[in-house]
Amino acid sequence: RLPSFRSVGDALKDRFDGASRVMVSNEPEPTVRNEPAPRRVPRRDRYRFQLRPHNPDHKSPGVKDLVYLESSPGFCEKNPRLGIPGTHGRACNDTSIGVDGCDLMCCGRGYRTDTMFVVERCN
Repeated sequence: RLPSFRSVGDALKDRFDGASRVMVSNEPEPTVRNEPAPRRVPRRDRYRFQLRPHNPDHKSPGVKDLVYLESSPGFCEKNPRLGIPGTHGRACNDTSIGVDGCDLMCCGRGYRTDTMFVVERCN
């Protein structure tokens, strides 16, 4: 039986939150063999390469770790080349801690608050 969509999503989110930046090294790990130098690379070693942590103080990723090669672009500032509109001038919710919240959406720049009074008729 397949796991629930929620449990798969939670597992992916946990891995995403713990993802680490890596660099690719084309030099395979040294292997010790007692045979003469092979003429061709064995199939199992053909695509073997090293993922090394971008920060040398971090440990190398495991086989189930989520990794990335480049940091994502910033979405706070406008970047027409990448099609990023930025967040300046957008409406936010100052009581929310989610993605629509002012603290996150305004990227620490601060924000203006407007007070609106709405009069509605009751039925």
